[in-house]
Amino acid sequence: MEIIVLTLFPEMFTGILNESILKRAIADGQLSVRLVNFRDFANDKHKTVDDYPFGGGAGMLLKPAPLFEAIRHIQSESSGPAGRVVLMTPQGKPFTQKLAQDFAQESRLVLVCGHYEGFDERVRQELVTDEVSIGDFVLTGGEIPAMAVIDAVARLLPGVLGNEESAEDDSYTSGLLEYPQYTRPAVYEGLAVPDVLLSGNHKRIAEWRHVHALYRTWVRRPDLLRTYAMSEKDKEYISRWERGDFKDIDVFDRYHELKRVSDPID
Repeated sequence: MEIIVLTLFPEMFTGILNESILKRAIADGQLSVRLVNFRDFANDKHKTVDDYPFGGGAGMLLKPAPLFEAIRHIQSESSGPAGRVVLMTPQGKPFTQKLAQDFAQESRLVLVCGHYEGFDERVRQELVTDEVSIGDFVLTGGEIPAMAVIDAVARLLPGVLGNEESAEDDSYTSGLLEYPQYTRPAVYEGLAVPDVLLSGNHKRIAEWRHVHALYRTWVRRPDLLRTYAMSEKDKEYISRWERGDFKDIDVFDRYHELKRVSDPID
């Protein structure tokens, strides 16, 4: 997969692309990341990429020409698919695991990182296929969101994680948050691993993990349950918890006391 990042600050990506899983994925040829400074495509002698907004207002806007020229140049380089052009913006739709999975099916992604007060609207109208936000907050630029997208997408590419089940078990992949996990020692400072995880009974372990994933989601992110396809057994568990019956739960969530049992989930 090829990811092309349009940014005014390519040096910001040096660290993340040269460490850990991303470094290995690039070295193994599973991922290619190219950083393009779109200032190089500015059409005036001062390489200006921003200007005042028509109608007045605070701050500066990114001019359309550098981005139009940069994206057209990128698309002209390849005879293959142009790929999705993704604008990193707080106005975009939330970046989710499902969207990361969709992006991972592409052969090419172009990520556009903004700065200043935003983009000339014609960039949105003519160049962009997707607008993505990583949260309801504002950052200085789109570089950090782009890094998050690169990391989330890369780990879904075949062979990048080594163990394919690692990605399948991640939070949000199933629609639920991930269940509690433990490693050795079995007892540490008086804190013991739940017996079921030491039992070797894979059916019981799978059921325990599912119940605790459902419980953790109910406590921390009940909004996710609105779209999760719950079984009748799942609904029974939640009904029981809403009544204050937690006999099936071995590991109480640290946020449990903050849970408002009256919160609706539908």
